Amino acid sequence: MVQRILEPAEIESIDHIAIARVRLPDLAEIFTARAQRLRQLAPGNPIGPYLLLMATVADAQHVVAQSLAQSPDFAPLSPEAINRAGEHCMPLLPAQDAGAPHAAAALFERLATTAPELAAPLATLHAMPADALAHAVQALLGLLPAGDHPIDTTIAPLLMAALQLDRTVLASQLREKDMPMLDVHTVCPVCGTLPVASIVRIGGRYQGLRYLHCGLCATEWHMVRVKCSHCETTEGISYYAVEGQGDALKAETCDQCHHYRKIAYMEKDPMVEPLADDLASLALDVMMGEAGYGRANGNPLLWLADDDEDGDDGGVEMVGVRG
Repeated sequence: MVQRILEPAEIESIDHIAIARVRLPDLAEIFTARAQRLRQLAPGNPIGPYLLLMATVADAQHVVAQSLAQSPDFAPLSPEAINRAGEHCMPLLPAQDAGAPHAAAALFERLATTAPELAAPLATLHAMPADALAHAVQALLGLLPAGDHPIDTTIAPLLMAALQLDRTVLASQLREKDMPMLDVHTVCPVCGTLPVASIVRIGGRYQGLRYLHCGLCATEWHMVRVKCSHCETTEGISYYAVEGQGDALKAETCDQCHHYRKIAYMEKDPMVEPLADDLASLALDVMMGEAGYGRANGNPLLWLADDDEDGDDGGVEMVGVRG
């Protein structure tokens, strides 16, 4: 049987009730799947040791998440709050409202015992009062003037990991029917942040559908394929992959806005995990930068100083496929 791929306009005309519009995170598997994938991608990777370190962070996130779900700090949203968000087409848990992560103390305590190599940044975080942590979170989310609020790249991934925990636990308590229809389709309906990558899923209601993946709360929301996830055009879309590294991950580029965002394909590798695969594919970032495309947004677990250089790409070749 030959399966016909629907055009974007055809998919958009389908009753949205029939399509799984969102895929909410499952605390039992989201962080463990990420840790497993990071470890799978680490051997031979130029940043392999860092991927293994972030796998340890994901392990700690999983352990802490199980206890946080029962904490009074993570009470489910009220029906009134859900209805208000729906009426105003606004995210349910806007990231700009984030303060010092409730998960910070528990996560950092766990990492102090499982990741001794993080002792220095953990000590810095431990010495920061709650208002300083909240201020740093606002800077990391881009809600403060960048020039006036420099980011400490040594603590940024850990602080973002704590914020991920907060938001993922809250998102896991929501229901698909709670999701508001936002006026802006390129941001997360739960927390309003940009996606880190997208993924074409397999199985059940998700079969063959593309979802944008939030790097903060791990919520996924549907967007038709061959459509720019940054400016939403369907013209001038191309796909690029690094020669010799398979077809499970590509860069989806847009000739209209000149941005790109990576897209993972579960049919090529069922183990792909959007945030992990994005983090582990810096060679693809280098190639896209040389081709004149800018990243639509960064990965919450990787922060580089402004004067850092990517350096030599080692002669890696890039393969392009016109969409």
